[in-house]
Amino acid sequence: MKVAVVSPYALDSPGGVQNQVIEIAARLGEHGIESWVVGPGRTGPAGARLLGPGISIPANGSLAPICLKPSVMRRVRESVEGADVIHLHEPLLPLVGWSLLRSAEVPTVGTFHADPSSLVRSIYRRLRPVASRLLSKLSVVTAVSEVAASAVRPLVPQITIIPNAIDTATSRSEIRRLAHRVTFLGRDEPRKGLDLLLSAWPAIKQSAPEAELDIMGTDRSDLIPGVRFLGRVDEIEKREALAAASIFVAPNLGGESFGITLLEGMAAGCAVVASDLPAFTAVGGSAATYFPTGNATELELAIVGLLQDVTRRESASEAAIRRSEDFDWATVLPAYIHTYELARRGH
Repeated sequence: MKVAVVSPYALDSPGGVQNQVIEIAARLGEHGIESWVVGPGRTGPAGARLLGPGISIPANGSLAPICLKPSVMRRVRESVEGADVIHLHEPLLPLVGWSLLRSAEVPTVGTFHADPSSLVRSIYRRLRPVASRLLSKLSVVTAVSEVAASAVRPLVPQITIIPNAIDTATSRSEIRRLAHRVTFLGRDEPRKGLDLLLSAWPAIKQSAPEAELDIMGTDRSDLIPGVRFLGRVDEIEKREALAAASIFVAPNLGGESFGITLLEGMAAGCAVVASDLPAFTAVGGSAATYFPTGNATELELAIVGLLQDVTRRESASEAAIRRSEDFDWATVLPAYIHTYELARRGH
């Protein structure tokens, strides 16, 4: 079987969807399946079939690097030639998804990742006949979570939930964990909740004077006692920072459909404090500590409670590791392969 794994987002821009696309394609070879990545961008993984540069447009409180040049419609069709199955991520995003949904002649699996904004959900409702017609071309529809599935359930009769995945083994490290180290990972966007965490930090520091906060993914010039801005980090630096932390904080304010950073913190053995967003509670289960989204006081109490209770913190660390194993590639990838086989049988 040959599988083309297609991203609508530029492969040379960092992002959760791009990472999952690249990982799926790379790991299929371990199961004897030939695969390649297709997506916008000037650079990509070895063997990728590139569609040209993307353009960033505002979407869901962030910037989405997609391709809007009409020529991409021809190029994406050419890039999937030879595939027995197409695995198309975010099927309704222009222009990559639209082109394949209109023209694909082989079984196609579609995967939804995002928690669409209220505006996008409104557009889906208004354009329901068109969207339903496009999505009817998919042989199998999946979503990474119930949140991601919710917006398109009125358009699709059946959606299979297959979560995002990580390699839990590479998340482990022998680095010494620091009892009062707290860490955050995310882009400097309002919905990621960094400002909420920083507003709670002085009170946290007052209650736990030894507390330290490492912030990955963001680089600010602010001088805040006990806070280090590490900026953008590579995979090795990220794993080391997570392994050294006792607590991982996900103070996000909304717009999350899964929570891959939450999962990375859990796999590294951090005790996790997270907003009570549905996407986060679905990933963390009973292994995380939640606080009401946007509530700085409750965030402070949750962090301080773990900092001051070593037994509870160690128990939360062990629970996080166990929970993360449910999202390992060894479990998730076979589920996708099963959908490819279903698609081929039903086409």
